[in-house]
Amino acid sequence: MTNHTSNAAEIAAEVQSGRLSAAEAVEISLGRIAALDSKLNGFADVMADRARATAARLDAARTAGAALGPLAGVPFAVKSLYDVAGRVTVAGSAINRDHAPRQADQPLIQRLEAAGAILIGALNMSEYAYDFVGENVHYGHARNPHDPSRGAGGSSSGSGVAVASGMVPLSLGSDTNGSIRVPSSFCGLFGLKPTFGRLPRNGSFPFVSSLDHLGPIARSTRDLALAYDAIQGPDAADPVCAQRAPEPVLGGLEQGIDGLRIAVADGYFAKGGESLAHEAVEAFAKALGAERRVTIPEAHRARAAAYVMTAIEGANLHRERLKQRANDINPEARDRFLAGALLPGEWYAQASRFRRWYQSRVQEIFRDVDIILAPATPCVAPQFGQEIIVIDGVELPVKSTIGMFVQPISFLGLPVVATPYAKAAPMPIGVQVIAAPWREDLALRVAHHLERQGVAASRVASL
Repeated sequence: MTNHTSNAAEIAAEVQSGRLSAAEAVEISLGRIAALDSKLNGFADVMADRARATAARLDAARTAGAALGPLAGVPFAVKSLYDVAGRVTVAGSAINRDHAPRQADQPLIQRLEAAGAILIGALNMSEYAYDFVGENVHYGHARNPHDPSRGAGGSSSGSGVAVASGMVPLSLGSDTNGSIRVPSSFCGLFGLKPTFGRLPRNGSFPFVSSLDHLGPIARSTRDLALAYDAIQGPDAADPVCAQRAPEPVLGGLEQGIDGLRIAVADGYFAKGGESLAHEAVEAFAKALGAERRVTIPEAHRARAAAYVMTAIEGANLHRERLKQRANDINPEARDRFLAGALLPGEWYAQASRFRRWYQSRVQEIFRDVDIILAPATPCVAPQFGQEIIVIDGVELPVKSTIGMFVQPISFLGLPVVATPYAKAAPMPIGVQVIAAPWREDLALRVAHHLERQGVAASRVASL
């Protein structure tokens, strides 16, 4: 019987067969939210009326003999920076509450619902997407379902909470410097950061336009592929969205890894981080027969350049808010924006030049390899209030250190599947499965192989 531990593919199969109604699937999800969200604070807005109405239409269509989509009856939720018709796009902020409700759903929501999925709510997030822990001073912190005293990972914190707790089987997040991959690692989930420009971002509240990605989070690679296939496609309203036809990946998951050239990132990515982070990478490499090591050049400078671009673009986006309502912004985010406003424009130009050079150098690596493995986070989710992480006997600031492995990859715009290490306990940790641009299919194939081998696995938290 379908329940809160069922994955999206299982729910869709039950609904398509008539063994489960879409209305029942929605009520299972709403019941789980009612039971748990007061403890976890994953949701910013539960849209029960909309979800029930959508389910009723879906069930009526099935009764009438209509063919149902591949995600029929699957409840999903979205980070609160996605536009939802009739709702204010809060983006984790207090200031945005004064905005007018949006007129239309963000395109990825429209595409998921066209495939039969049912939007059930908007999710808590770090204010304006500027945080790696999952803290929010306005709406409360999103709490890790595996240990509510710890963060769920930012900035798509609620997106991780909702899926790892079994409140929904599927969520959408965003990733600028790691905000899909960090919650996936901390919550023990599969998350896809697609190639930069693969999915349209219009209809979402931006952070850093030159680095922003949208993508799905799920508890299995099959669910991730189902969602990704449903949301692919160009949209002229996003100027950086590539005019590429959808390239479905679900059918290729079972192709295996024969012939794929898989390597482990060494150098910068082999240093720092707790031993568990590197144990996970080595376990994946062993399961994949990956003995080759490759060096991603100047990764530390790429991270620095990402910081510069994030600070300057973020400050420019929020310039008027900083002038008029600075005290209504979380002090940590506000101070980073203010610092960005003081940086000279020539620094941004230099960071952009370096990015082009860096991308070309890494593209050369992908002439000889298909997949690169690297840690996702240097540690498991920190406790709320934790300021320091000790790595190799050195005390480091935990909040800024969390992004050390994801930021240099965001900067490249490469597709990545964050993949949970099965043996991580009691807290999860993940690995980045990184592919060349537009090869999400390969990253998903490798993650699926690891999942089938039992080396990678997600789990619904015991609550």
